[in-house]
Amino acid sequence: MPQPVVRARELRKTYGTVDAVAGIDLGVHEGEVVAVLGPNGAGKTTTIEMLLGLRTPTSGTVEVFGAEPLTVRHRVGAMLQDTDAPESLTVAEIIGLVASYYPYRLPTPLVLERADLVDQARMRVTQLSGGQRARLSFGLSIVGDPDLLYLDEPTASLDVGARRAFWTQVSALTDLGKTVLFSTHNLAEADAVAGRIVVIARGLVIHDGTPAQIKALVAGRTLRLVTDAPVAVVRELPGVRSVHEAAGPPGIRPVTIQAATAEPVLHALFAAPYEVRDLIVAEASLEEAFVHLTSTGAGVAEEDHR
Repeated sequence: MPQPVVRARELRKTYGTVDAVAGIDLGVHEGEVVAVLGPNGAGKTTTIEMLLGLRTPTSGTVEVFGAEPLTVRHRVGAMLQDTDAPESLTVAEIIGLVASYYPYRLPTPLVLERADLVDQARMRVTQLSGGQRARLSFGLSIVGDPDLLYLDEPTASLDVGARRAFWTQVSALTDLGKTVLFSTHNLAEADAVAGRIVVIARGLVIHDGTPAQIKALVAGRTLRLVTDAPVAVVRELPGVRSVHEAAGPPGIRPVTIQAATAEPVLHALFAAPYEVRDLIVAEASLEEAFVHLTSTGAGVAEEDHR
């Protein structure tokens, strides 16, 4: 297998007696889109900063393109949560200034277009909204046409439309073979755009796999239907864990069932003299899997993604 774009081995960062990162092993290959998930304080941002060379590990090693991170920074772009830009410059001037530090850079008009900042090109940073500042940070991260892009909570300040436009631009980069590693608290977003998810808790990788593999760690199905079956009857069906019915008088009403598997519940319902319609069966969500993994510490990374 080819050498990973990013490789961390036994990565650890300690502050006093506290392990912010407690021994992370991580490999990311060319063209992958990897989401790093974890609760606040899990070590996500510290890990990304060590991968960038912005923080020195207490122990362990980091390689980016087979070298020390800072020696290949011309091939790396980063959109961090705290990115300061000179407030006296215009958006176009800042992009041009940052571009001058790269041996190869994208034309400023193209960066403005990709970051959706064409209309703000002559505006100073002080005039930008929070969402526009985030788009500027994205523009600065891609101005050197990087092969590897780090994104730390990239859409936290963007509205729905801006989020969609942002991920459209990221998708266009991955179509060119770029590698993307991002952290987020938006689990639906991670589920939609990441090909692989790394879950971090207590400074360790506790699971690593595709979104489908992560969700499969939580056994169970959610059944949503409209029925006249009494809730007491539904609770006694095989495999039912919980039942929630909409408020209102008995009769035909929406019911939500949590069950180990859907088939026994549906077989029993269809065999009984009750009406069943508007049926939806859904697998466990990424949010449910995330809460389960980070609250129990269940599982460890089973695949070493070398």
